[in-house]
Amino acid sequence: MTHAIVVTATDTDVGKTVFSAGLTRAIDGCYWKPVQAGLADGTDSDTVRRLSGLPPERILPEAYKLNTPASPHHAAAIDNVVIDPALLVPPPCDRRLVIEGAGGLLVPLAGGLLFADIFAQWRYETILVARTALGTINHSLLTIEALRARDIPILGIAFVGEANEESERTIAGIGRVKRLGRLPRIDPLDAAGLARAFDDAFDMKDFTP
Repeated sequence: MTHAIVVTATDTDVGKTVFSAGLTRAIDGCYWKPVQAGLADGTDSDTVRRLSGLPPERILPEAYKLNTPASPHHAAAIDNVVIDPALLVPPPCDRRLVIEGAGGLLVPLAGGLLFADIFAQWRYETILVARTALGTINHSLLTIEALRARDIPILGIAFVGEANEESERTIAGIGRVKRLGRLPRIDPLDAAGLARAFDDAFDMKDFTP
């Protein structure tokens, strides 16, 4: 049986891929992106491979690679592809697997099927990645409600960006979730810098099964 952690987010471009790279390296695991939408600027798997420093064989191939950077259901329609949920099965891995979703939790995959529905089938512990910028309280609490409505286990929330202790404290308190830590913006963003920042920001015991 695959042992996995799912990484989702409140929105797109929150920092979910960078967090996933840091987490995969920190737990010495494998990484899988079930659906990649947008190929022209490289894939999230390429980014994780570069930033995690892990061997290429630990970055497992996507179930679907779609050309257009759009919601997966729309990108699939443009490519004349139908996403089959039966193919969205976590691949075997001899170590902990980090699974990264696409965009936010309620991103559609096909018809009325959402990423959240797939996560609910898997029932793996899930980390919510959120910005610290204005608006994050509402987006985070709505996403937490959506996770709970589907009985998706929440491991905790990880923030990305400049410190905003009031927002972070409010979300963790009202949402009744564990605040795992905050990954600051890293410049330059490379494998060594991410490794240092991730180890400083998070307690690895939180990610231990």
